[in-house]
Amino acid sequence: MVKVVKGTLVECDSTMKQFLLYLDEKGEVGGKFVLEDLDETHLLIESDFVERLKEKIDDLMDKHTYAPDK
Repeated sequence: MVKVVKGTLVECDSTMKQFLLYLDEKGEVGGKFVLEDLDETHLLIESDFVERLKEKIDDLMDKHTYAPDK
């Protein structure tokens, strides 16, 4: 039986790729989403997870961005 899954090609630097692989391994966004680890800067992921991953990345950037008090 054949299972068809819609995928999205993600191009990123190696640091972000490691973060995405970590999220995939830990199931932080509701399950496994990496379909294929293509090379140093490309991943094929399930399209259903794109919005959840964007939110996780935004949260990460907010935590690690300096915002001076006004």
